[in-house]
Amino acid sequence: MPFRESLMAMLGISFVTMLVALDQTVVGTALPTIVAELRGFDLYAWVATSYLLTSVITVPIFGRLGDYYGRKPFVIASIVVFTVASVFCGLANSMMFLVLARGLQGIGGGMLVGTAFACIADLFPDNVVRLRWQVLMSSAFGIANAVGPSLGGFLTQYTGWRSVFYVNLPVGVLSLFFVWRFLPHLRHVAHEGKMRLDWPGAVLIAVALGALQLFVELLPKHGLGVETLSLLAASVVAAYALWKWETRCSYAILPVEMFRNPSLAALFTLAVMGGFTMFSLLFYAPLLFQGGFGMSPKDAGLMITPLVVFITIGSILNGRIVTRLSNANPMLYIGFSLLVVSCLGVVVATHAMPRALLLVFMLLGGLGLGFVMPNLTVFAQQTAGRQHLGIATALLQSLRMIGGMIGTALTGTLVSHLYASGVELALAKDRATQWLADLSDPQILINLDGQRTVLAQLTAAGHDGAMLLEAAREALVAAIHIGLAVAAVVAVLSVWQSRRVPPVRLKGPQEPVILAE
Repeated sequence: MPFRESLMAMLGISFVTMLVALDQTVVGTALPTIVAELRGFDLYAWVATSYLLTSVITVPIFGRLGDYYGRKPFVIASIVVFTVASVFCGLANSMMFLVLARGLQGIGGGMLVGTAFACIADLFPDNVVRLRWQVLMSSAFGIANAVGPSLGGFLTQYTGWRSVFYVNLPVGVLSLFFVWRFLPHLRHVAHEGKMRLDWPGAVLIAVALGALQLFVELLPKHGLGVETLSLLAASVVAAYALWKWETRCSYAILPVEMFRNPSLAALFTLAVMGGFTMFSLLFYAPLLFQGGFGMSPKDAGLMITPLVVFITIGSILNGRIVTRLSNANPMLYIGFSLLVVSCLGVVVATHAMPRALLLVFMLLGGLGLGFVMPNLTVFAQQTAGRQHLGIATALLQSLRMIGGMIGTALTGTLVSHLYASGVELALAKDRATQWLADLSDPQILINLDGQRTVLAQLTAAGHDGAMLLEAAREALVAAIHIGLAVAAVVAVLSVWQSRRVPPVRLKGPQEPVILAE
């Protein structure tokens, strides 16, 4: 394509990327305040995982549809669904409504990820040229990431948390215009007949992951009872049935042969691990800063900004470096090692730690993700080849979301359980257990009006309310530290897992696509 047409098409994809990135960064900063108002900390993790769960199912479906029919129609549809769902999120009057609206938003997000990211490989078959053009998308991602946390904190503090969802509206309209007007309708080969979709496979994925999610959520509250064991059994049975079905299905949503490829299997495993660490940091660092360290939403947003901004800066640096290396694999080792340092830095962080040092840990985490995520995508595209490019890209993104879903669910479960135990112990020592219901939900650490009410009640009853509130804050900090320590362990395992990726050199064009009629 000529330069002008390539530029306008990439602007359309970049605005789509900005739509997803802005939503992720803005919501993470606003979430503690949302929970404080809607009063549903037990569903805190579900605001993230409902989005991820529906995305995981829709990404491979629309990745395959995009391979078959061309990606442009699905990119347009995804922008509409995502933007409308954002409005529903802003209208939520309960945590359950918000969780359901986020699930709908995840369908749109899955459609976006399954099609928009693969558009770049369609437009630029040469890996080196593609990496250069990806700088534009990385810049758009960086703008959204730079603005997102601070914008989320500012809007939450001064105009209310609902506005963080409405901010998607202008970006969605802009994305729709550029994609509709300038993105060419490309597909790989001309097809005849009707395409068959693997709906049984999609249902089995939903059952396996949904049951696993519920099992992780309910285990700390109910233990290994009939209900939780049934969920675990349902997840295992569905996963086994999925594997058996996909090996026999000629139009499988999950091509089993890809998982049998050692190179792709290694990359897929790293995608899961990277998603686990990334989403744990994105969703629980803001809670640590606001609930644990007492920062305002605006200040917490500023602290998160280096994490998300340096994902983009790292991606840009990575693009300049890997094309000059005979073996690009060391970038994975460096990236995951930086993630280890970042997670451990947050684990040892205290309220007294200098803000500058905390910002450095956030910066290192972003830089590490910037070195890891684009390389996993390009490595998988090159390894899979043109025939499976769309589904390989979609699978990688899906598996990253699965890792994020498991990470947020597991971290959320640990935080909820450990925080409640710490608060109960502190209240028992002061013989104030009648206030357990008020302090067992961390929303009290963010809701200033609720704090004043509880402090007044404790003082009237002869207790040191400020001390008990501080004990609750320390319990939350300790709980999040343990949750993020698990993310650090996963990052360490990722460094070790990187050795399984065969040497990759990014060069040479792939087969061209054809223009759809």
